[in-house]
Amino acid sequence: MPQLLAWDAVGEKLYESGVDHGVLYIPSVAGVYDTGFAWNGLVSVTESPSGAEANPQYADNIKYLNLLSAEEFGGTIEAFTYPEEFGQCDGSVEPEPGVVVGQQSRKAFGLCFRTKIGNDVDGQDHGYKLHLVYGAQVSPSEKAFQTINESPEAITFSWEFTTVPAPVTGFKPTSLITIDSTKVDPTDLAALELMLYGNSTGPVQPELPTPDEVISMMTQP
Repeated sequence: MPQLLAWDAVGEKLYESGVDHGVLYIPSVAGVYDTGFAWNGLVSVTESPSGAEANPQYADNIKYLNLLSAEEFGGTIEAFTYPEEFGQCDGSVEPEPGVVVGQQSRKAFGLCFRTKIGNDVDGQDHGYKLHLVYGAQVSPSEKAFQTINESPEAITFSWEFTTVPAPVTGFKPTSLITIDSTKVDPTDLAALELMLYGNSTGPVQPELPTPDEVISMMTQP
């Protein structure tokens, strides 16, 4: 029988909001994201894919087909503060404690952050999505310092980033993987989060698994 369409059913008015649980991952010399640092003060992370633009091809006096250009992934990070370890990604080094030298080489990094999924029944506690970003690199950014006045505001920092995709078996390389907590197995999700966030009571260090490892962990038996 044909399926009857229904709009605005109870529990299906979904939306996304917020950003939290930011983690910065610094790769080793082997390119493994095996060291993670909590990123406090995240204000926003804007995902800005680009490319995939149509390049029309003509034959027989008609539009024959469209060839799409390569798709790129980048974005913008805005935050009140950042981990000290992010300095090497932002082109600075600290040769002596408290002495920072700018305009240095910029190191690539990985990033994880979480957004909330809400609906009309559970509110903002319906679920969440984990966003895993690979091969990110930020460009120099403007920092505006202003005098304190009768309406003081904390300075926010902003960085635009581009990415280099990571390989994925059976798929095109990617710079972004998203995991929906409402659709994956809770036990698999807990194992992934243990890897992403580490364990303060045990030997597990926070690390960013490869796309293949993420897919393998989420694969249903």
